[in-house]
Amino acid sequence: MPMSVDFKAKQHEFAAYIRDPDNHPAPTDVNTQRIAMYRELFFNNIDNFLSSNFPVLRKILDDAQWLELAQDFFARHRCKSPYFSEIPEEFLDFLQHERANADDLPFLLELAHYEWVEMALSIAREDTVAQPQKPQNWLEQPITLSPLAWPLAYQYPVHNIAPTFLPDQPPAVPTFLIVYRDPDDDVHFLDITPMTYRLLEILQHSGGLLVQDALKQLAAEAPHTPIETITAGGLQIITALYDKTIIRLAA
Repeated sequence: MPMSVDFKAKQHEFAAYIRDPDNHPAPTDVNTQRIAMYRELFFNNIDNFLSSNFPVLRKILDDAQWLELAQDFFARHRCKSPYFSEIPEEFLDFLQHERANADDLPFLLELAHYEWVEMALSIAREDTVAQPQKPQNWLEQPITLSPLAWPLAYQYPVHNIAPTFLPDQPPAVPTFLIVYRDPDDDVHFLDITPMTYRLLEILQHSGGLLVQDALKQLAAEAPHTPIETITAGGLQIITALYDKTIIRLAA
C-alpha cells in the first residue's frame, strides 16, 4: 500500500517555498529545477504587474531596491482578492500595514497611492454622464461631486517625484490634487488650491448642497476673507469644475 500524503500540508510546504525560498526549504519529493521554475514564474507575474502599475516607483528605485520590495510583498502579504486587477490595492495595504523598512523613501506610500489612483479610477464601474447646459444662476443650484472625481491630499508633491527629484522632507505646504475620469474615459490629474480641495471635500460629504450653502461654509472657515471674495472665487472654480465634469448638478 502506498503511504498516504497529507495534501494540505504538502500544499502549504510548496507555497511557503514559492513565496520565500530563503526561509523555507523546498519539498524534498519535488524536482529542484521544476519547483525553482514554478517559483520564478509566480514571482515574475507579480513583479511585472507591480512594475507596470507603479512605473514611477519602479523608476526611482534601483534594481536591488525594487527586487527587495517586490520579494518582501510576495513573501509576506496574504492577498484577500483573487483578481489581478486588485493586486495594486493589496500592495498599498502591504505598504501601509506590513512594510517596515527604515531605508524606504519617506514618500513611498504616498507615491504608490498616487499611482494606484489612476488605475483604480480607470476601471471604476461608475459611468460618466452627459452634463446639462450650464445654469445661469449657480447660487441656487444643488451640486455634488462626481463619483469619478477624487480629491487627494499628500504631504509630498507626489506628482513631481522623479529620479531627479527625491525629497527627504515634506514641504511646508501639502499637495492637493483632483483626479477625474472624463466622458471619453480618460483619466486626468489637476493640481488644485487648498480652497478648491476644501470645496470638493464639502461636496463629497453632502448629498447635494446648494452652491450658496457650500460657499457660506467655505466663508465661515475663512473669517478673515470677505464673503464676496469667497463667492466670486468659488463661482469661478465651480464653473471650471463643471466644464471638466468634476462636479455635477444634483438630482
